[in-house]
Parts: sequence; structure tokens; C-alpha cells
Amino acid sequence: MQETIVKKPSCYIPHAFFMSVFLSTAAIAQNTSGHAQGLSEELVSVDLSDNKKQLGVFSIKKGSSNPTKLAVLLPGSPSVVRPVVENGVMTGSKLTGNFLIRARRFLVDDSVASLIVDCYSESGDYCASSYQASKQRQEDVDKLIAEVKKRAPSITEVWLVGTSMGTISSSFMPMHNATGYAGAIHTAAITDPYAKGSYRELGGFDYKNSTVPQFFVHHANDPCALTTYPSAKSIAEKYNIPLITVTGGSGFQGGACEAFTEHGFRGKEKEVMNAMTAIIKSGKATQLEIN
Repeated sequence: MQETIVKKPSCYIPHAFFMSVFLSTAAIAQNTSGHAQGLSEELVSVDLSDNKKQLGVFSIKKGSSNPTKLAVLLPGSPSVVRPVVENGVMTGSKLTGNFLIRARRFLVDDSVASLIVDCYSESGDYCASSYQASKQRQEDVDKLIAEVKKRAPSITEVWLVGTSMGTISSSFMPMHNATGYAGAIHTAAITDPYAKGSYRELGGFDYKNSTVPQFFVHHANDPCALTTYPSAKSIAEKYNIPLITVTGGSGFQGGACEAFTEHGFRGKEKEVMNAMTAIIKSGKATQLEIN
């Protein structure tokens, strides 16, 4: 895998180590257009300050015109998508292997639409964790959400869905906008912020101060040192947050924190996404185990 040299913050994790949702190897990734099976998609763009842009991919089920829920997908490291949409489907991105991106078709249904969120246009190849924790990130993403709601005024609820590094955004955004979201789902969350190379922004994070219902989805055998299951269980118990425990899967490949291990719910994508759709539609987690 070729690594692009970029200016890195002190807590930056090299791509080769923590590509929790990044995969450029075509031999492993599914066909990108297959990820969009049954979906109708469009590229959405809004202007930010200093000539920057915020991009996203809005997905609805084919034949559905009035979704009421929007799942805002916040991918993990390096959290830079750079999507290409052609003829109504996303045909390419820098995060093709990302769990949320490759499995979005299982999340979307007649009432639930999704919005893949890119990092702002001038971010380079890495979306800094400090930015993802900032109010600026929340404001940038909220501008994108507002544009989507103009296109789909039937949307009445917005849910944040983060994975891995993206759970920095799904955790902090409700803190910056207390009334903007119906809930937040953190998958393969950063549970060990003081581990070597982890993200200190979530160190001592107080989930009880969040104004929205929250949920954790975690694989019991997640091999990544930054997202360990025992820590997820401990955090969930401390803050009384529902934890959906995933076991099993198949076809595991790559490093511990990469997208095609248990960290990315390989082989359990449909079941995990279906469980999250149920949470978004009901506001409750009735299924706490996925085997």
C-alpha cells in the first residue's frame, strides 16, 4: 500500500497501522458500484469559508422519495473520502473499504436515508482529530445536512453514525449542537484514547453530558488496541449506554485496525447495519447481541 506523506499532528497514526476504514487494494474491496446496490445517490456540496467546500454523498433507496430519518455516516481514519458519483451511484472514493461506506446499502430503507461525510476540501489526505472534535467540524457538517434537508424536506430526524476515528465526530458533535440530532451510534469506537498513537481528544470524555441518546456497537474480538471491547463494555456500563455486542464474521484480512478484520465487522455487515436501522427507526436498542 502506498503511503502519502502529509503533515501529521502529534497523535497521528500512520496509515499502514490504523486504516480502520481505509482500503485501496482492489483485490480485497468489493466492487464499488455493488456497495450502492438498490440505492439512488447524489453528490452534495456546500461552500465553507476561505473557498473551502464540504462534500457528501446522499443515498436513498431506489423508488423511495420521502425518507424521514437521515443517518450521517462519519468514517474512520483518515476520514477523507473524496467521493466520485456518476449516473446516480458513488463509483469511487479513497475509503472504498470503509465499513460504513461498503455496507450502507443495508442501512438505507424506505424511511432511512444516509449521508456519507467527507472532510473539508482543503484538509489534504488526513482529517485531523483536533478538527473532528471541534465546533467547526460540527458547523461544517451541519451545513451539509441543511442542504440535504432542502432536497429531502421529509427528513425530520438526523442520526450520527461514526466508526473508529469517526466516533470523535459522533461524540463531539452533539456537545456542540445540543438540539441538532436525534441520537448517535458509535461503532468500533475509540475506547482507549491513551493507548500509543491514539486520539487524546476522547480522553476522559463525559458521555453523560451528551444531550442525545447514544449507542455503542462493538465486536467482542476487535483486535485494534485503540478500540478494545473490554474498554467499550466498561464505558457503556459507566454511562449506562446500550452496547450491541457482535461476534463471529468471516474473511478477516489485514492489520488489527484495518477495515476487513473484526474491527470493521467483516462478514457481519448486513446484520450490524440492520440493527442500526432498527435503532434509528425506534430510538431503542432491542437487539444487544449479534451472533
